[in-house]
Amino acid sequence: MEIPIYQVDAFSPTIFGGNPAAVCPLEEWLEDGLMQNIASENYLAETAFFVREDDGYHLRWFTPVKEVDLCGHATLATAHVLFNHLAYAKEEVAFQTRSGRLTVRKDGEYYVMNFPADHIQEVPTPDIITEALGIKPTKTFLGREDYLVILPSQKEVEALVPDFRKLAMLENSRGTIATARGNTVDFVSRCFFPLYGIDEDPTTGSAHTTLTVYWAKELQKENLTALQLSDRVGTLRCNLINDRVEIIGQAKTYLIGQIIV
Repeated sequence: MEIPIYQVDAFSPTIFGGNPAAVCPLEEWLEDGLMQNIASENYLAETAFFVREDDGYHLRWFTPVKEVDLCGHATLATAHVLFNHLAYAKEEVAFQTRSGRLTVRKDGEYYVMNFPADHIQEVPTPDIITEALGIKPTKTFLGREDYLVILPSQKEVEALVPDFRKLAMLENSRGTIATARGNTVDFVSRCFFPLYGIDEDPTTGSAHTTLTVYWAKELQKENLTALQLSDRVGTLRCNLINDRVEIIGQAKTYLIGQIIV
């Protein structure tokens, strides 16, 4: 069996930036175990698989170790493949996912993703987070999947050297998002998901459904600019629209090939 595969650098205007995702268009679903093996072999933060369904597509995402409920950069990468390589002709594409209906609209060189906004509540900072990050956050919130920790400045976010094995001991969460006001953008972040086989994710679209909710309230503005400060650096724009978040970025194709299984 041969399966098409595309590798796309999401949230970057050039290759070697943002977050790489693999995208596999399918005629019909493969067995879950085979999709997980492919994702493990790719060893990227996410591998996306999609099948045409009704007036859109059914989309699923796998990390190297498990399937996830929501992924932003691999959704952007999938839309990029459809628009640029598979002759998708409409202005907007709809995906049915574990997190409901998601849409992506092409706007020139940018893709505008529409995702559900997170709901966050302030919580005491778990000792594991303080110990693993080596700094006590000024505030800590818990969202749908992740802890969100607020640090005093961009400098503190940049300086983090987490103990990933300790962070993997956190319960009731996918991972930890560290954030602060940015020097040249509204906010910056770094994202750590060791429990999902990703110590540090280069650019995390889904985390910005959480980050946008916090910073829109904190800064009293609904249109925000953001940087994710991994080694590859991701650039995003985020808009809070009622209970939805628009996450906007660019993407570039790095690789087109075939998987033989």
